[in-house]
Amino acid sequence: METITDPLEDSNLRNRKAHRKGKSVTEEVRNAEISTARDRNGDTSQKLQRNDGDEPENLKSKSSASAGGSAAGEVRESVKSDNNHEPRFVIRVQLDGASVVLFVLSFVTRFFRLSHPNGVVFDEIHYGRFASLYLRNTFYFDQHPPLGKMLIAGAASAVGYSGKFEFSKIGSEYDASVPIFAFRFVPALCGSLLAPVVYSILRQLKLSQSISIIGGLLIVFDNALLTHSRFILMEPMLLLFSAVGLLFVLKFLTSQPFSVRWWSFGALAATSLTAGVCVKYIGFFSYVLACYIIGRHVWMQLPDRSQSNVHLLLKSIAKAVLFISVSIALYLGCFYVHLGSLYKAGPHDSIMTSAFQASLEGGLASITKGQPLRIQHGSQITLKHTHGRVCWMHSHAHVYPIKYKDGRGSSHQQQVTCYGFKDVNNWWIVKRPEKENIVVGEEPDYIQDGDVIQLVHGVTSRALNSHDVASAMTPLSQEVSCYIDYNISMPANLLWKVEIINSKDSKNKWNAITSQVRLIHVATNGALKFTGEQLPDWGFNQFEVAADRRQYTIDTIWNVEEHRYTQDAERKDVLEKLLKTEMIPLEPTILSFWDKFSELQLKMLLHTEKIEGHMYSSEPFDWPLMDKGIAYWVDGTSNAQIHLLGNLVIWYSATLSIVAYVGLLVFYLIRRRRKFFDLSEDEWQKFRFGGEIFLAGYLIHYLPYYFVERTLFLYNYLPALLYKILLLCFVLEHIQLMIRKFIRNRLVSFIYSSVLYAWLAGVIYFFSKFSVLSYGTTELSADDVLKLRLKDTWDLIVHRP
Repeated sequence: METITDPLEDSNLRNRKAHRKGKSVTEEVRNAEISTARDRNGDTSQKLQRNDGDEPENLKSKSSASAGGSAAGEVRESVKSDNNHEPRFVIRVQLDGASVVLFVLSFVTRFFRLSHPNGVVFDEIHYGRFASLYLRNTFYFDQHPPLGKMLIAGAASAVGYSGKFEFSKIGSEYDASVPIFAFRFVPALCGSLLAPVVYSILRQLKLSQSISIIGGLLIVFDNALLTHSRFILMEPMLLLFSAVGLLFVLKFLTSQPFSVRWWSFGALAATSLTAGVCVKYIGFFSYVLACYIIGRHVWMQLPDRSQSNVHLLLKSIAKAVLFISVSIALYLGCFYVHLGSLYKAGPHDSIMTSAFQASLEGGLASITKGQPLRIQHGSQITLKHTHGRVCWMHSHAHVYPIKYKDGRGSSHQQQVTCYGFKDVNNWWIVKRPEKENIVVGEEPDYIQDGDVIQLVHGVTSRALNSHDVASAMTPLSQEVSCYIDYNISMPANLLWKVEIINSKDSKNKWNAITSQVRLIHVATNGALKFTGEQLPDWGFNQFEVAADRRQYTIDTIWNVEEHRYTQDAERKDVLEKLLKTEMIPLEPTILSFWDKFSELQLKMLLHTEKIEGHMYSSEPFDWPLMDKGIAYWVDGTSNAQIHLLGNLVIWYSATLSIVAYVGLLVFYLIRRRRKFFDLSEDEWQKFRFGGEIFLAGYLIHYLPYYFVERTLFLYNYLPALLYKILLLCFVLEHIQLMIRKFIRNRLVSFIYSSVLYAWLAGVIYFFSKFSVLSYGTTELSADDVLKLRLKDTWDLIVHRP
């Protein structure tokens, strides 16, 4: 959609009206022509002024009527006015035939038999479950933001799905209540829209229409992109939002600063890029690429002396404010809806803090309601590690081994660990050092910030201790134990100081659930810490607790979850005082959106999955040449299966295009250094700008995975693949330019075109042959599967003859 100003069209409209009324229009036409010339002169001077500071002229937007150009969705400022008419906007909708054809072709391939298979496919077990929990308003925890899951849940809700199906395991059949088509609709639609968006990106960079169409076809005919677009997965939405964001960034940079078009495309770019981040955090890589493109644009404008320093500064500030404000608003809005929808207790509550759990309907508050609020001498408590892994401080009668495998000796004292399950050995009793008994007295003796206490293990009655002995798994920290008197020269160090981090909220009192505390060992000044290290078999594979002199880390924060008072006397007056003591409310704890949001962000940042091997996992160096795929689903009665594999022709060609572009770039740079200018300035700037952003996009989305310490799969490569395909199209276009510019031989040009179309035919052939692994609708014999196994590393499944 494009808003334009056309004075000539306006004058013609007035002429027709006047002619119908039988009036003379000669004078009116003359005035309109004069107005037209004046307006066009003004537009021309304005464009010339804009070209001085923006990217090279050949990268700028030309007339909206240029051949093959896609103008749908553009907004331009209208400034038309005259003596007789108010300013108005003329709306014109342009449809690009190539975009429509690409969308239809992509739509057909993505939606063909979308409801097959009628069973849970690979990661649908996670995302389908998350979407169902939305419909039941039940809280769940995921390391990635919620937008993708909310969109899928919205589609399922629109057809009346109640969310009752349990996604128990991969391959389990969906029952009649599950709207499979609706569940898979949003990813399939996003996958269908990706091809025309890629076409529009290439056209925006002034690539030829034929090469741009090829770019769209490569998206349509890549088997990996097809497979991933047909199931309840996040990557199709991530890729679409990232690609749309890139397209709007390019349009934003070619718009007149501070115009309606400029503001609109800037806001749309920020919205699309942030939506990608809100689907998966790796969408942040596309945001980084956008910042690089905009930063490069600003850098290219600096030599333009026609623009004042103030003007350049204001534009830069406006861009930053626009992107930051839109991104923050959308990100916060996404989590506001997420947290507002999930108000019931769910399967992942224990990951959150006790206060968060207590704020959920039917959550921790239903367990702890009515328990005493304030900790005092004689309190029986469980101490939960507040941030990161969920576990409770724990002890048992077993002791540390006399010597570890590395030859170091231990204190041979009673083990203290962090245990991930509720257990009777998680209970501790708070004791004043100067008091002998541990019974709650008649007068409350509340523990406050800065008080010194002892913690006595409830089952073994031994006190929490630390000393100058290296910890078992982290030798730079001190061992924490429960003290056993072996009648040797190892004195007990049982005193711990209570530091309440959020003491202002409780007026320095130590409260159950809400107070976050550090326990500082008085003798050594080490803080009680969850180290994150797992103990060997002698520690029952529980997690290590130590004392660390680096006190101010997030792993030294604990909170009391369950709480009760110790009583061994049945005096009525004591019981009466206890009943009058302030209790935790029966209603759920009320936390503000900001409290929940900040805690959830922290948990998403700190909570890491356990590094485990997977038979279909792969490493980043396996991806460019597609050395390994992923089995998504296999039919129980035949060898029909769904296996994630890309189009080998596309992947290998795109990998070669990276080498080709880098080689050409180095060649041109050396030649230009020697004062040989093979390309005109416009051609050189186009070669650098388009190639650099696609190469940068590929590297930004690929290289970070070499530093990721978790299980990775081939689908992690799909965002990088998108930019690799764009770069491939850019290289193909440049080769055409080289043939026309330097060889100028029709035969060579014909041969290149023939090779190009033969290569495209190979792309379609490979897509057709391996589409049986994308759809999973064709029954395959064992020989059929083996014929598809082009590499020894492809683990296709054969379980039927």
